[in-house]
Amino acid sequence: MRISLKYLLLVAPAALMIAVLFLYPLGFSLIAAFTRDAHEFTFDHFRKVYSLYSGDILFTLIIVLISVALLALISITLSAVITLSPCRPIVRTLAFLYRLPLFIPFIVAAQMMRTFLAKNGLMNNALVSADLLTPLETVSWLGWKGIIITFVWKQLAFATLLICGAMAALDQPQILAARNLGASRPRILFDIILPQVLPAIGVALVLSTVTMMSVLSVPMMIGTGTPTMITVDMAFRVNSYSDYAVANALGVVSLLICGALSWFYLRHSLRQKGGEA
Repeated sequence: MRISLKYLLLVAPAALMIAVLFLYPLGFSLIAAFTRDAHEFTFDHFRKVYSLYSGDILFTLIIVLISVALLALISITLSAVITLSPCRPIVRTLAFLYRLPLFIPFIVAAQMMRTFLAKNGLMNNALVSADLLTPLETVSWLGWKGIIITFVWKQLAFATLLICGAMAALDQPQILAARNLGASRPRILFDIILPQVLPAIGVALVLSTVTMMSVLSVPMMIGTGTPTMITVDMAFRVNSYSDYAVANALGVVSLLICGALSWFYLRHSLRQKGGEA
């Protein structure tokens, strides 16, 4: 009994912080999304969300799915090169370069990409200086393309760090045995490494999805009007109309999207562990 009380006292401060800073705001937002001013249950806020922002919800989902697909492709490729490449200078260079975005805040990344991808930005100026384009042929990459590029570039360091770490933690005798038997590097990657690091890939992509769904600065600074992402709509409802109910309803929609993707990953992960057991 005394030991249980001691453990309870150790856990109590952390549990209290979670309850106050996470569970209470979450519960308050959920209640506000489903109630009127008179605390009556209603779906009116969600009807308004559907009528006004259904296009933005679809736009958000498409942007996030494309970003996650590109992020998976590039981060797995980088991790495979770092893990399997025999050229150590290339490995050290890639290991240094991919970590750079890890320490840059999203708002700074958005400003950098806005300067880089604009019609008169650094990228187009470099192409014009190299005589690859004329000033009249340059186009702006701001908008949905810029949002995807920024999301992928910013989350690439995080995803690659998790996946590369999982690959480095594998038993090297398996890889060495496959090489001795004549297996090529692509076959080692797809038949030996990837099946064992799928949980790490899933964690990296799910956490990146949640991060992309919650960022306000990137779509606000790089977006070019409508459609836009849910976070911008939430900020607009609060700042322009003080309409917290509809903003909370948009938050519930965002929560459902993230929850559905997380549930899909957890279901697949548990099924895989059950099969291994």
